[in-house]
Amino acid sequence: MSPINKKNDTALALRSVTKSYDGQPVLSDLSLEFSSGTFYCLMAPSGNGKTTMFRLILGLEKPDSGVILFGTSAGDTGNNDIKASSGMVSKSDPCRIRGMRPLISAVFQENRLLEGYTAIENLRFALGKRYSSEALTAYLLRLLPEDALNKPVCEFSGGMKRRVAILRAILAPSEIILMDEPFTGLDTDTRQLTIDMVKEFCAGKLLIIATHSEDAAELLGAKIIHL
Repeated sequence: MSPINKKNDTALALRSVTKSYDGQPVLSDLSLEFSSGTFYCLMAPSGNGKTTMFRLILGLEKPDSGVILFGTSAGDTGNNDIKASSGMVSKSDPCRIRGMRPLISAVFQENRLLEGYTAIENLRFALGKRYSSEALTAYLLRLLPEDALNKPVCEFSGGMKRRVAILRAILAPSEIILMDEPFTGLDTDTRQLTIDMVKEFCAGKLLIIATHSEDAAELLGAKIIHL
């Protein structure tokens, strides 16, 4: 677990977060802090709650108890009521979210691509007109062979799909980026290319990666947290 951040640059904090499914605890009294502009790798055996923690941060699920704090609220240890994006939350509420949830992009364990569409169309669907077609093509060519760009992603290998999912996440406007086992299925060369792009586009942002690979953490220059 990370120590209390004295510099008040904490972007995200979990305080005494607990989550169970069918009475079986997945996260128990978990407290962590993450600094802005820092890369982290979460290391834990499968089933130890890394994916669950990401779902809680994204707001896809709620913790049974504990507090999730964002931005300036993440350095607050007080118990006062506070307005959050979900409305007014009370200090008596066992589950609280403090601060406005920032823009968060994510790579899930599943690629979640539109299988009948090309890689560029998948990026365009997620990113809108934020990037020109020329820019998207240039980014994709750093990770994919040229002849793949006109094919639907259903014809891609698992590793190619993974690279598109990662590129979509790092190009999206965000302050926090979550990646769940992002480099699964990538060979040594494509993994290095992908990690280089992640480092380039995530610089200055909070990046949290769930992985079993200490090698990936070393290549990213990430801080390792063992759950």
